[in-house]
Amino acid sequence: MTEGEQGDADRAGSTPAATTATAAAPTSRDELGDAVWTIPNALSALRLLGVPLFLWLLLGPQADGWAVVVLMVSGVTDWADGKIARALGQSSKLGALLDPAADRLYIVATLVAFVLRDVVPLWFVAAIVGRELVLLLVLLVLRAHGWPPLQVNYPGKAATFILLYAFPGLLMADGAGWLATVIAPPAYALAIWGGALYLLSGVLYVVQAAGLVRQSRAER
Repeated sequence: MTEGEQGDADRAGSTPAATTATAAAPTSRDELGDAVWTIPNALSALRLLGVPLFLWLLLGPQADGWAVVVLMVSGVTDWADGKIARALGQSSKLGALLDPAADRLYIVATLVAFVLRDVVPLWFVAAIVGRELVLLLVLLVLRAHGWPPLQVNYPGKAATFILLYAFPGLLMADGAGWLATVIAPPAYALAIWGGALYLLSGVLYVVQAAGLVRQSRAER
């Protein structure tokens, strides 16, 4: 699975040694292909198209069973597109944009819908959305100092994976019957674990970005 936050390891127009030590990436985004019609890109586009469908199922007819299916398909395609991209050599610049867009949009849209359905508390969603706003500000600061987006860290990958697989459980736990009773504890445990890792990854991004900004100022 690729969370898709892969960015350049090098400062725009240069490759300082400190960059390699601080924010190195295996592959620069500029070195990725320009292909559009690839299997990974199609899977990422499918995930993006599934967002409005999921919201409609959850908030319109409240067809929770079909909404769970959409979430599960999203989780599978999120795992598959990275695997296929590496196996077939189909990594691309468009894929590096589509993949994180789909992941973040699913996470935020799902949590907002869950709040409207009283599946999760408002504070949980506020924490996740706040993390995204902070990272947007971090991205703008990095760009202002000539740095590309940071490479994905392991907690960020793990958090996205856990949350995307916790969401179907949360939705099923919101129902009635024995299945809801059985699935509720692990579903909420995964949501808390994934949320904590998601926030931790955000803190690590901020710390890394602060180091890069300090380095830029020292070089002036």
